[in-house]
Amino acid sequence: MNNITRNRIIEEAARSIDIPDSAHEKAEARYKDLSEWFSRKEAHCYAFNPHIYSQGSFRLGTVIRPVDDDGEYDLDMGCRLRMGVTKKTHTQQQLKDLVGADLEEYRVARGIQKKREEKPRCWRLEYADKLKFHLDTVPSIPETSDRRQLIQEAIVRTGAQAGLAARVANLTGAITDNRVRNYKIIHDDWLLSNSEGFAIWFESRMRQARALMESLALQAKAAKVDELPAYRWKSPLQRCVQLLKRHRDVFFAADQDGKPASIIITTLAARAYKGEVEIADALETILTTMGALVNSTSPRVPNPVNPAEDFADKWSDPASRHLNLEAKFMSWLRQAQIYFAAIGNERKPELIVEMAKSKLGSLLNVKDISTKIGIAPTNGLLKPAAVPAGLSFPDKPLIPKKPAGFAR
Repeated sequence: MNNITRNRIIEEAARSIDIPDSAHEKAEARYKDLSEWFSRKEAHCYAFNPHIYSQGSFRLGTVIRPVDDDGEYDLDMGCRLRMGVTKKTHTQQQLKDLVGADLEEYRVARGIQKKREEKPRCWRLEYADKLKFHLDTVPSIPETSDRRQLIQEAIVRTGAQAGLAARVANLTGAITDNRVRNYKIIHDDWLLSNSEGFAIWFESRMRQARALMESLALQAKAAKVDELPAYRWKSPLQRCVQLLKRHRDVFFAADQDGKPASIIITTLAARAYKGEVEIADALETILTTMGALVNSTSPRVPNPVNPAEDFADKWSDPASRHLNLEAKFMSWLRQAQIYFAAIGNERKPELIVEMAKSKLGSLLNVKDISTKIGIAPTNGLLKPAAVPAGLSFPDKPLIPKKPAGFAR
């Protein structure tokens, strides 16, 4: 099968698990509404120059539809108080309560019935509407300039460009966490977070696809790609992350504690991406490279905007040792290699649809797939057993290696 056909199959699989632009637009409306609420002079946070920003998969443009109809979307945002609150003036609890007070008044004003819920690092609001999502708000303050400088130098040592390192390091913040011992006292030791910086780094990886960037610049009408929200980029890297996250979700449906974290998949995929224009080519590169990008010593999967932080720290945590997280990650990666090679090379529309449903939970249409790849459906029903074998959870970890099934 030629490369064009292979790419069309992978692209249709990705489209089938994406969420509609209307959902993104509704999420953006939530961010804007909340930002305007915090910007009121009556707001508790107003005097501290609050900055509301999106983070997580909505910010990166890698959101996927829930596997089941009852699933919810995670809408993550940050609330950074940029002046007047420091580690020397406020405790983590005081910062969290300050932000929480405005969120509670917002909840009442907007008629959100479910009570505000406190999570270790954030406040959660549950929206009762058709979109079915909850909004998690993480309070933070800017990290000290000395600490930001150290992080910037560490990022440069990883090979990042100096300008990018400075830009992302400057966005480093200190967040609240009610599980730490110094949560209720004035203390210099706060957890660090930099979701805005990570998003900028992720976008820098997407920008490797120069043809895509040129096309987006035309859409922005002024060569200002940043004017377009990330979800409209529809880059090969974003599509690959969506596919990998969905395959992971289905693969670990019966083992939620063992599934790899999205941030690990996203980081490794972004590092492995080489600017391929076609989704299938990008997916091949990512799947055959990301396993080798896991370090043999700590940090195993470094945070690209804070290299001292290990996204895979649970792999070696004694409390999580019984979960065999590293072995399960490698096993899943090998199965993803086999699966995407198989579906990309399949010639029968019925089997493509069956395979997408089985391992991605996506509902492709036989007629549409037939039209896309230019092959007529075969007559009769095909049994599910025809789906390539070897896609179940193996008993022993498999070492990732380049699959031979990716035909050109």
